[in-house]
Amino acid sequence: MLVRERMTHNPITIKDDTSLDDALRIMRENKVRRLPILDASGKLVGIVSEKDLLYASPSPATSLSVWEIHGLLSRIRVSELMTKNVITVCEDCPIEEAARIMVDNKIGGLPVMRGDAVVGIITESDIFRVFTELLGGAHKGIRLSALAPYFKGSMAKISTAIAEAGGLIVSFNIFEGEDASNWGANLKVADISEEDLLKTIKPLVLEVLDIRNT
Repeated sequence: MLVRERMTHNPITIKDDTSLDDALRIMRENKVRRLPILDASGKLVGIVSEKDLLYASPSPATSLSVWEIHGLLSRIRVSELMTKNVITVCEDCPIEEAARIMVDNKIGGLPVMRGDAVVGIITESDIFRVFTELLGGAHKGIRLSALAPYFKGSMAKISTAIAEAGGLIVSFNIFEGEDASNWGANLKVADISEEDLLKTIKPLVLEVLDIRNT
């Protein structure tokens, strides 16, 4: 899965001379939490998040009047608040690489570039939706987590056995085991009872960590 398949295309952008007040209004009207910032030539020069803007806004405890607050917010430009060294990705970046970049840099979104043009944005919400899809969150079935012995073909044996028992595997994901001798598997399986799934899986795994209907 690539970034272009899950990004928001043609994202809302603002110019670097946009006021803090207008930037907050644009975010709230469009229900977004970050905005790429372009200069007069359309080049990406920064990004600003809702958190950046709220931190720069006067506290509710301020003694300023409503008109004074509005005047202050209208004078502050996003160019004063934006992150300038913007981390970006291209459309062909794998989704897991985009997620790693966000985690490593503690950021919630990445502008997506095609050359010098901003063509999309991928955010933590998009990653969460992908995560839900990969784990079969939208489907009903039996969710099972287990540790399996680490060798070539062990996961194939598990999936084959479930299919032969009449189960439909909705999702199948692998995770790090406790040591080099094992690895973990998360499965969502439909069309099979919990009892039959356990009977099928137990001879093929080291330990069943969790099983439940979802």
